[in-house]
Amino acid sequence: MDRDGLAHFLRRRRAALQPEDVGLRPGPRRRTSGLRREDVAALAHMSTDFYTRLEQRRGSRPSEAMVGAIARALRLTLDERDHLLALAGHTPPPRGTRSEHVTPALLRVLDRLDTPAQIVNDLGVTLAQNSLAEALMGAHVGGASVFYRWFTGDPAERALWPPEDHDEHSRRYVAGLRAVHARDEEARAFVATLLRESEEFARLWCEHEVRAPATTRKRIAHPQVGLIELDCQILTAENQTEMLVVFTAAPGSEDAEKLALLGVIGTETFAP
Repeated sequence: MDRDGLAHFLRRRRAALQPEDVGLRPGPRRRTSGLRREDVAALAHMSTDFYTRLEQRRGSRPSEAMVGAIARALRLTLDERDHLLALAGHTPPPRGTRSEHVTPALLRVLDRLDTPAQIVNDLGVTLAQNSLAEALMGAHVGGASVFYRWFTGDPAERALWPPEDHDEHSRRYVAGLRAVHARDEEARAFVATLLRESEEFARLWCEHEVRAPATTRKRIAHPQVGLIELDCQILTAENQTEMLVVFTAAPGSEDAEKLALLGVIGTETFAP
């Protein structure tokens, strides 16, 4: 681990960012021209003390997951992410493979949205969410794939959607995985796991439906605001493994009013 190089790189990258670059408000009393250490720590979901120690060359070696979280918080490119991993004493993953690193361009779009939005990969893993997406669907960054949660009977995942919509969700999820199944070994291994662990998945897999993710309308059974119906738009990154999923409601509609209420409620009272 190169403590000096790691500390210097983190300080330089933090100073190069402004609050609005990562979706934060500048605030009237900011003495730091770039981001503050507590800003980066909050974005990376780690303690300010731990991050501060890294910048002061006093910290313990961060795990690969922590380095990835810091890279996302600092909006690093893939090259910069790999450099940060090397400074922390880790071997960067081979290029061209699926990773938890999010394309900076997608993150910039996510930061500027005032409606629920999240970035997911083609295997259903949530890579980033804004606060409204967490309030709407729960916090899932760093958790299991939505496909895995769904087909292994996670009650919280199933409760989020009206029972009469469950069959369509199952079919859409299976058909979407069919579209990426041949992409790489990780996708094939993931499908094999679901085939072993879910009879429902195995039954639908045999129907051989193929359907890439597409714009649609979704109904969400939210525990605080009740049933809410939203348009779901999907923007796919150039690497084809990342998607920005955006939920919107027609202005002036009851669903738009419920989204506004979610902005007030936030995530504190969210309970599956």
